[in-house]
Amino acid sequence: MQNSKFQQVSSVALPAEASIAGLYPGSQLADAYSVHLPAGVEVDPERLARCMFANLPRWARALMRLRDVLVAGFGIKTAAQMQAVTPGAAIRRIDMFRIYSGDAREIVFGEDDIHLDFRVSLLCRGEPGADDAAIVVVTAVHCHNRLGRVYLFLIAPFHRLIAQAMLRGAARAAWRDGLAGQDI
Repeated sequence: MQNSKFQQVSSVALPAEASIAGLYPGSQLADAYSVHLPAGVEVDPERLARCMFANLPRWARALMRLRDVLVAGFGIKTAAQMQAVTPGAAIRRIDMFRIYSGDAREIVFGEDDIHLDFRVSLLCRGEPGADDAAIVVVTAVHCHNRLGRVYLFLIAPFHRLIAQAMLRGAARAAWRDGLAGQDI
């Protein structure tokens, strides 16, 4: 399926059905990327989100490690700090990010920090097998202060590249290995 429409990621308008679409009025970043679903594929949003992180390109992992080194001195949470769970707190996560909600059509994950809050929605759109069936990744960010705005300005170009690469990698793995409806 190399170069098929099932691996072509495109920028799309924020879907109104995404639960985070209006979460942060006047948000500093709100974007959405989509990839088509092959006919007959049923997708569990949480499984696909886990697949996205499992198939993160090496260059993106390296950028995230560099981010951790650079932000540690500013009081911004590192990946390790986000993954640390307070004893007694049962917080479900996808990789380093907290899961806020989920159902058969959408999962919402993200993090809150001193500089900004963000949410990511992985939304199953349309009916499986239909021409418009797709997975849409929606991101919304609300900055609290100048540090948040500067941070967002610096990472936004990388966010866009990583979001698209993650969606493309998840689609490639899910469709190739039939993982869309299996535990990942």
